[in-house]
Amino acid sequence: MKLRKQVTVCGGAIFCVAVFSLYLMLDRVQHDPARRQNGGNFPRSQISVLQNRIEQLEQLLEENHQIISHIKDSVMELTDTGAVSPSGHLPFRSANGSWVLPFDGRPTFLAVKPQDCQLAVGNGDQADVQMLDVYSLLKFDNPDGGVWKQGFDITYEADEWDNEPLQVFVVPHSHNDPGWIKTFDKYFTDQTQHILNNMVVKLAEDPRRKFIWSEISFFSKWWETADIHKQEAVRKLILGGQLEIVTGGWVMTDEANVHYFAMIDQLIEGHQWLERNLGVTPRSGWAVDPFGHSATMSYLLKRANLTSMLIQRVHYTIKKHFASTRSLEFMWRQSWDTGSSTDMFCHMMPFYSYDVPHTCGPDPKVCCQFDFKRLPGGRINCPWKVPPKAIVEANVAERAQLLLDQYRKKSKLYRSKVLLVPLGDDFRYDKALEWDQQYINYQKLFDYMNSHPEMHVQAQFGTLSDYFNAMYKANGVAQGSRPADFPVLSGDFFAYADREDHYWTGYFTSRPFYKSLDRVIESHLRGAEILYSLAVANARHVGMDGRYPVSDYALLVDARRTVGLFQHHDAITGTAKENVVVDYGTKLLRSLIGLKRVIINAAHFLVMKNKEFYRFYQTEPFLETPLLMTYFSPPLSGRYLVLFNPIEQERLCVVTVLVNTVRVRVLTEDGQTLPVQLSAQWSSASQMSAEVFEATFMVRLPPLGLAVFHLYDSPDSPMTLRSDTLLRLSGRGVTARAADPLPVRSRQSDPQTFYSIKRKDDPQEVKVQMQFVVYGTRPSKDKSGAYLFLPDGKAKPYHQKESPAVRVVEGPLFSEVVAHYQHFQQTVRIHNVPGVDGLSADITTTVDIRDQTNKELAMRLVTDIQSGDVFYTDLNGFQMQPRQHYLKLPLQANFYPMPSQAYIQDSQHRLTLHTAQSLGVSSLESGQLEVIMDRRLMQDDNRGLGQGLKDNKKTVNRFRLLLESRSTGNKMMDSTTTSFPSILSHMTNAVLNHEVLALPVLPKRRGIPPLQTFAPLKSILPCDVHLLNLRSIQSQQDPHSPSPYTALILHRLALDCGLEAQNLGFNCTTTQGQLSVSGLFRDLDLQLLQPMSLTLMHPGTPLANDSSLSLDPMEISAFKLKLR
Repeated sequence: MKLRKQVTVCGGAIFCVAVFSLYLMLDRVQHDPARRQNGGNFPRSQISVLQNRIEQLEQLLEENHQIISHIKDSVMELTDTGAVSPSGHLPFRSANGSWVLPFDGRPTFLAVKPQDCQLAVGNGDQADVQMLDVYSLLKFDNPDGGVWKQGFDITYEADEWDNEPLQVFVVPHSHNDPGWIKTFDKYFTDQTQHILNNMVVKLAEDPRRKFIWSEISFFSKWWETADIHKQEAVRKLILGGQLEIVTGGWVMTDEANVHYFAMIDQLIEGHQWLERNLGVTPRSGWAVDPFGHSATMSYLLKRANLTSMLIQRVHYTIKKHFASTRSLEFMWRQSWDTGSSTDMFCHMMPFYSYDVPHTCGPDPKVCCQFDFKRLPGGRINCPWKVPPKAIVEANVAERAQLLLDQYRKKSKLYRSKVLLVPLGDDFRYDKALEWDQQYINYQKLFDYMNSHPEMHVQAQFGTLSDYFNAMYKANGVAQGSRPADFPVLSGDFFAYADREDHYWTGYFTSRPFYKSLDRVIESHLRGAEILYSLAVANARHVGMDGRYPVSDYALLVDARRTVGLFQHHDAITGTAKENVVVDYGTKLLRSLIGLKRVIINAAHFLVMKNKEFYRFYQTEPFLETPLLMTYFSPPLSGRYLVLFNPIEQERLCVVTVLVNTVRVRVLTEDGQTLPVQLSAQWSSASQMSAEVFEATFMVRLPPLGLAVFHLYDSPDSPMTLRSDTLLRLSGRGVTARAADPLPVRSRQSDPQTFYSIKRKDDPQEVKVQMQFVVYGTRPSKDKSGAYLFLPDGKAKPYHQKESPAVRVVEGPLFSEVVAHYQHFQQTVRIHNVPGVDGLSADITTTVDIRDQTNKELAMRLVTDIQSGDVFYTDLNGFQMQPRQHYLKLPLQANFYPMPSQAYIQDSQHRLTLHTAQSLGVSSLESGQLEVIMDRRLMQDDNRGLGQGLKDNKKTVNRFRLLLESRSTGNKMMDSTTTSFPSILSHMTNAVLNHEVLALPVLPKRRGIPPLQTFAPLKSILPCDVHLLNLRSIQSQQDPHSPSPYTALILHRLALDCGLEAQNLGFNCTTTQGQLSVSGLFRDLDLQLLQPMSLTLMHPGTPLANDSSLSLDPMEISAFKLKLR
């Protein structure tokens, strides 16, 4: 493309003018006074210091059509004949209404090698079973299967085991939720500590007894209070194979709403704890309760060197299909894997639940008789009205025969003659009596079976790995290898239904406030880990580690564990009781405050020009970290501002701070004046503040770096420009109140507004309408609740009597439209910045449905993209999964989790909705995407919670809408099993999820010592490599202080290069996965470079320090570094 001396100041060659039409609705219902709770109003934002202000939620936007004519030209080109400023100053406004800015001057290039796109055009999926095919094949009818209601009658021949007896492993377990009906601490006090105390005593009574444990959050809390004798006893039980730690994560994580950063982090936290305290390396994964299963989990367990895994909550129709084809055990392969390196052996449980009635075999009426906690006289009984009987000499033959019949029937669903029979339920084995009831009665049954060879069975207690080892042995293969003829599967297991049309798709959105807060804190945690590791390494390098607050490590550990706890499948899912949710929120907020302290302490040390002047005072912080938006009252001498860029590429973006004067000037470290756009701070739709203003300026920040800026009060600078605001107000008597000196005009609002999105460089317009719609819930017995989405039919348009008040703000750096509706306000903002920030529309929707009853509010994008019934959603922010909308399924079955993005496409365009919080998404018609924003439900949905969702908060949902052209050379058929984002899309997601953090330097009586920009990277990272974490590893002696080692975790992104490349605003190159770590960090020496398993438990051979690492697309790799 000829450049013709064009300076594209605003957004590459594209600009999305995002465009939206809002309907909206919500029934007027009597007000339900939202109960005030002590955990109530947490701040909310993305990384820019919780910039998206819970308190200042008014500050938001939506599109109105006045703006379109101006924004269309927001990509400015200064050509030879270009406009000339009347005063000779930049920025200025040209005749066509668009702004001309001083150009940043630095050319940038994009050099993505064709080899780095191979995965996107690779030779697809080699799996025998592709879940997308299974979905299209099945009818999803629900015939009565007899005693196994959702299955079929199972028959067998009596002599089938004559040559090879049935091996049965009964695996006792107790499912401990780290928060659900009670808080984590209450569960521990009331139940968990007793389970573990009894375990130590009861397992020791008989070496044949076995037990498995999963949640390290509980186990570590118990360990800290256990005496040395108990600790020794546990080590002995593990060594003797009686106790097995399964999965070994901090929690049994949700798999729908969680981001892969946090999935990995909680797994590392659990495994590091085990390594230090028990010397244990988990071999088998155990996930009996997450509500649907993600392929990301099997990948992470594989990379953590586990060999096998188990899952349970899968749609009953899929379980039945897998049972009938004996495919319940399979090798789970990633859909992008062209070989078999990601294959993970997976066992799927066949029946309704993980409780005892649904685990011994197909007939719950029979199996319940073998749950000896339910013996007559206890607190729980069998709903099928036939109680268990204690095993005695007189009945053992008949009881053993009855149980064996169930075991044999269950084993007919699997390919080997080894059978897994879990024995447990929620918080079981908390009383010594239950240990005796279960273990003594079962041992009598086993002794009888094993002493009667004509029964052809060998039954015993076992751990999960005992089962897997026997299964591999029976098939004659090594642990973790594929037994002959076992199928290879790829895909995932969403959405989950446990019966009828009860789809668990509501929890993809339930309690969105906390889903959003979680991601803010994850971004802070990653930023704090990276800055802490760099600060400690730099302090060691200059011999100042004695003066640095290394003890901040304890705050990092606390935050890792709190974030880990919140990934639990009743926490981030929004499916816990209200007081438990408040407890999680309080813990998260405490961690956030701790993380901010870690960040300011690290930033303080790193920006000091002369480290000799560095002094750390606990009581006198050098920087401040506002929970809300950064607020300055610049004295005339000026204030310094440090900006932290948490992403691993250079970043050109706009930053907004609050100031108390309109006479503000912003300088870079070397004294250059930056253009500033001054805007009003709005307290309501039509009321602006007279004391506080927003100052927005464009900055270029080094990757993972800290840049220093100087703000001061100065007489008018030609570089400081005021936003122009137009208000469209509905109703009589409402007038705009302007605060001098910012200009405001107002007029009556239009009843209807429609928009289109048009790319600057594309002659073809893509129409995008934004609508708001509302779902009710069913009038009959089963209604939506925290888990289930059971709508009363299709969504209805959102309506309100008066048209919305709309505010249109225009200026040199950004323009935005804010629309105020009764139950939400929406901001659509477009940045006039070259690169990633300017290439997508920034959408913020603040939702408040606290006066509604049984309503769910959704945002629907309606376009003319010919997407048919196919759409794409991400799994855990790690990979994309193609989805298909099926008319044979009920509406609620077509919703999927959207942790980070969803897109639709045709041969010409791809439209991606990036999100900063996990929400439920679907595409119900060709060209549509719709997202459930919040749900308020007045009743329980009968899944054990016992409450509805009535604790809604005013919640900010943040998105980026990205429209891309698909290049004409790439018109081959899209793969049906894989899809990948473009490099621009990956960067857009990073920018949205990791906001710039603004850290004001506090004024000092003695003055501020000289500061300088901290740019830690000596060489640039390839732009398809994401630095997932730089995590200081704990000391083996003291878990609350760091060792000299750091874990470097890298993810090589897979790219779709079939989308037209844009100017990203930074130099983007790829290197076919080659990366040198020794040349990466400035001023630090690399003294160790060792490949590790993902959770750092299994070391590889150390590499030469100057080695080049080789990363494959999609792979996550971990390395142990020693930096100083």
